[in-house]
Order: sequence, then structure tokens, then C-alpha cells
Amino acid sequence: MKNNKIHLQYQASSFQFRISSLQSLISGIQLQASSIQLLVILLLLAGGLVNAQNLQEYIDLAVENNPEIQKFELQYKRVSEKVNEVNTIPNTEFGVGYFVSEPETRTGAQRFKVSAKQMLPWFGTITSREDYVTALADAKYEDIVIAKRKLMASVSQSYYNLYANQAKQQVLYDNIKLLKTYETMALTSVEVGKASAVDVLRLQMRQNDLQQLKDVLQQQFLAEQTNFNNLLNRENTIEVLVVDSLTIPIEDFEFNTENLSIHPELVKFDKLYQSVEKSELLNQKESSPMIGFGLDYINVEERADMNFSDNGKDILMPMVSLSIPIFNKKYKSVTKQNKLEQQEINFQKQERLNSLKTVLGKAINDRISARISNNTATKNLQQAKDAEQILIKSYETGTIDFNDVLDIQELQLKFQINLIETIKNYYVQSTIINYLIQ
Repeated sequence: MKNNKIHLQYQASSFQFRISSLQSLISGIQLQASSIQLLVILLLLAGGLVNAQNLQEYIDLAVENNPEIQKFELQYKRVSEKVNEVNTIPNTEFGVGYFVSEPETRTGAQRFKVSAKQMLPWFGTITSREDYVTALADAKYEDIVIAKRKLMASVSQSYYNLYANQAKQQVLYDNIKLLKTYETMALTSVEVGKASAVDVLRLQMRQNDLQQLKDVLQQQFLAEQTNFNNLLNRENTIEVLVVDSLTIPIEDFEFNTENLSIHPELVKFDKLYQSVEKSELLNQKESSPMIGFGLDYINVEERADMNFSDNGKDILMPMVSLSIPIFNKKYKSVTKQNKLEQQEINFQKQERLNSLKTVLGKAINDRISARISNNTATKNLQQAKDAEQILIKSYETGTIDFNDVLDIQELQLKFQINLIETIKNYYVQSTIINYLIQ
């Protein structure tokens, strides 16, 4: 855009100075071209640093405020708390009985009975329950990791959409200013009979079209800004600040496609598979017998008609019981269900892996395409600017054709928009690659 501003200044001065002065001005600008180019590069590099800082701040804020992540965190805590729930033994049973019809024994009549009983699961059953719940919690934790990655990708893509929209608005603004300069040139040419009023009207209509496009982009920017603020879970009207310029780096960042195999979406299937294994171990433990220990106390009333050593002696009876699942069809069915579930998880994981490979391959190729398109757009834009320079020189001799001016301006705008799109697409595809293999 700096070249466009140079042209604007040059064209404005063409109405105030002679041709020789204009030629001197052009030569002075050319002497400073290398310095301006260096300054542009430094500004672009600085813009990239600001982009990284601002975007990371937005991502941190989104992760901190996102209700979906908070929901998954609460679910993880709730499932983890179940460890304390299963780390228990069955309730202790207490019983009290009163003999309405008191049975008579040799040592006296039995009046009431008090009993206590405690069943204990087979050895290792409680540990198996804890392992199973812990495995479920580990699988639930992956939901948090997945949600964070998806949120980071969504925030980044929305940010780059805002950048592209803002950059396009700036391009349209600069082109409108350029057309106004051409309009001034056309009016001057009309006065000296070297152009018609139709040329002026065409330039004005072209300005109206560009202003309309700019206004539409402004509304689209507000809509995308609302989406961005919703991702950050804050007020929709808060202004989002994005960088003024971005460039495609000289080299792509390195990545290892094998990292795809440890993506959280796939790790979650591994954790679910492990939870089914723990569930089967628990099922085997629960199919084992349960041991019970108890104690009965029976109160015996003394016999008044007799006197002997055990007269009225209370009864204390320890007990041991064993609960055996003789009809264990239930546990066999659970075992079969667990095997089927493991097979289902394996197929789900393979299906998701294939989908992620497809997305990754497309993102890599699209990013390469974006770089190719960027190089082409850059060359085309430079050639369009060269053509514009020729038109300016033609104006000095009074042979400018304003139809050619409109054609070159339209081409230049097209290449500028394409250049912005290629940069946006490059970073959007990089965001997808980061989501899959970071």
C-alpha cells in the first residue's frame, strides 16, 4: 500500500509542478526505494510479533472463561469423586428380636435377641472398583484436553478471519483514495479537452462500488467480532484488536505426522478401552463369593424353680457366612458385553483416525496451495503496479486512457484481495495442523 500512497502523492503534485519537476520527484522516490522496502519488512516482522502476543492473550482468556471447558472439568471432578463412593464395604446389618412366645430352655426362657452381621467382598474387589472409576475419570479428562484444543483452533481461525476482513477494508479505502486522485486527473483532462465527462462518471461509479463493498465488509466484521467475543465468553460489543499486516513465513514450521496417533481424540478411545478392561476385572471379582461375619446375642431369663451354675446364662453365638453366586449367568453376560464393547471402541478409533488423517492431509496440501497462490498474487500485484506506473508516465504526455486506468485498478484490487486471502488461508490451515499434531 505504500507504493499506492507514493503514486497518490506523485499524481497530486502533477497538477502543481512542471513535467521536469515531476521527473525529479520520481527519481528521488526511486533512490529511496530500498530504504522503504527495508522499513516495510521490519514493520511486517513487528506485526507478526504483535500478532503472536495478542492472539495468545485471547486464547488464554478464552480457555479461562469457556463454559464448555468448565463443564468438562466439573464432570471430571464428579467422576473422580466416585472413587470415594466405591471405596466402601457393604452396610453392617443390625437386628433386634423379641420373643412374643418365650421359648423355654434348660437354662431359662429366651426373652430377646440382638444380632450384627457384616459381609465383606472378595479380596481385591474394592481395589478393582477404584481402578475402574479411575479409568473412567482418565477418559473423561481427555474431553477437557480436546475441548481446549478445539477452542484454541476456533479462536485462532476467527482471529484470522477478522484480520482478513480488516485488511480488505483498508485495501478498499486506499483504492477509493486512488480513484479520487484519478478523478481529479480526469477533471483536469476534461478542462483541456483530453478526456470526456463519461470518464469522470465511470471513476465515480467505481468509487461507489468500492464503498459499498467496504460497508458490507464492515458489517461482516461486526458479525465475526460477535462470534469471536462469544468464544471468549464476554460481551459481544467489546472491540477486538487485530494486527494490521501478516506475511507468510519463508519456511513452514516443522511437524511430525506420527504425532497424530497420540491426538487426544484417539487417546480417549485408548482410555475407554482400558476402562472396559478394568470393568471386566471388576466383573470377575464380583462373581467371586462374599464372606460374612456376625454375632448373635440371646438374653435368657433365670429359672426361679431351680438353682444351678448355668441358670439364666445368656447365649453368645459368633457366625461365619458365605455368599456364592451359583447362578452366574449375569456375570457371563457382562463379560460378553465387555468384549463386544472393546471391539466397538477399536473400530471407532480406526474410523476417527482415518478422518483425522484426511483432515491433516487436506490441511497440508491447502497450506502449500496458499503459499503458491501467494507467490502468484505477489507477482501479479507487482506487474499491475508497473502497469500503473506506465499509465502515470502516459499522463505526462497527455495520452492517458481512463478505461485502462479502471482496468488496471480493478486488476490491482483483485490481486490485493487474493493476496490477503492466501495469507489468511495459510494461517487457518496452520491452525488446523496445530490442532491435529501439536
